[in-house]
Amino acid sequence: MSGKKIAIIGGGNLGSAIAQGLLKSGFSEAADITITKRNIATLANLAEQGVQVETDNAKAISRADVVVVALKPYNVKEVLSELRASFDAKKQMLISVVTGVLLDDLEKITLPGMPIFRAMPNTAIAIQESITCVCGRNVSEQQTAFVTDMFNQLGQTVSIDEKLMDAATVLGACGIAYALRFIRASIQGGIEIGFDARTATRIAAQTVKGAAELLIRENRHPEEEIDKVTTPKGCTIAGLNEMEHQGFSSSLIKGITVSYNKIAKD
Repeated sequence: MSGKKIAIIGGGNLGSAIAQGLLKSGFSEAADITITKRNIATLANLAEQGVQVETDNAKAISRADVVVVALKPYNVKEVLSELRASFDAKKQMLISVVTGVLLDDLEKITLPGMPIFRAMPNTAIAIQESITCVCGRNVSEQQTAFVTDMFNQLGQTVSIDEKLMDAATVLGACGIAYALRFIRASIQGGIEIGFDARTATRIAAQTVKGAAELLIRENRHPEEEIDKVTTPKGCTIAGLNEMEHQGFSSSLIKGITVSYNKIAKD
């Protein structure tokens, strides 16, 4: 148990997933979490588990040690500016999971010297399998360790420079969609060679999960594992080479860079 009071400002999909993950992992007790939303009826499931649900953001912040901001990007500045008087830079830390709002922006609309983190999770946070990239300002080693531990309950955490946060959005957050599109294409191929959709889905999804775990658990390079299944004149290398001839790797790399350039320009 962390023992810290956590206020999650914004009880949408991401804010609710964070609260649920902290409960499931045992990192926080329900009574130590407060989550806010205008329509608290949609937070009934969390309320039933003992989480404090609140419509008043200022009230939630006033009793928190850690404030997690999970608002929509378009209204975060307006909402936080109205709550400026509720923050205590000496006793609290702020964690923003809002895309595109810089540490500079957060410090200006809260308090000078406020310990602030930016965290970029992905949608797998809902099942505690996110990769979350984190950076901070005005933060101590102890605070950094707390935030790392907190997001490790929700998957894995990587510390990065803020200048890489847009890149983290593409590779980690948009990357969920890229991986799912690969799985979807594999399912379609599986159906074409004889499987029903449900069986093809199970095989394709578990295969991708297994491939990822090989890299994570064994700290392997992808090519090491590819070499193990590409026998001379075999079906695997034939399929891989055909995919490369059709632009598989280059199209994926180009898609990642196009997504990144879209964020950078906007």
